[in-house]
Order: sequence, then C-alpha cells, then structure tokens
Amino acid sequence: MGIIVPRYGASVVARNRVRRRLREAGRRYILPKLMPVDLVIRALPGAYGARAEDLTGDLAAWLQSISG
Repeated sequence: MGIIVPRYGASVVARNRVRRRLREAGRRYILPKLMPVDLVIRALPGAYGARAEDLTGDLAAWLQSISG
C-alpha cells in the first residue's frame, strides 16, 4: 500500500500525521478485506483537517463502493 500526501502548504508534521492515519486505517480495515492488490491512496486537502475516524469512514465507504 502506497500513500501519497501532497504538501498543500501544510507542515511536515501535518503531512506525517495524515500519512500515519491513512496507513493505520488501510492496514486495519482495507487490506484484510481485499484480495492481494497494489493499492495507492492519495490524500486530498481536506484530509489535513479530518479526524482519524472520518478518514477511516471514507476508506470504508470506498471499499463498500468497489465491493458492490
């Protein structure tokens, strides 16, 4: 799983926080439910202000949309 967190004018600390939150959400909730695939997640500017629960919910909604 690759995670892309563009700068969007945010600090290194903020980018790393978003990266850690997305990596943890993907590791816990997305990867166990998918067959082995290469996955790349790209953060949008709204991810900087989102809570971890919101990011997890967005990833879960994405997973639901592709699984039918």
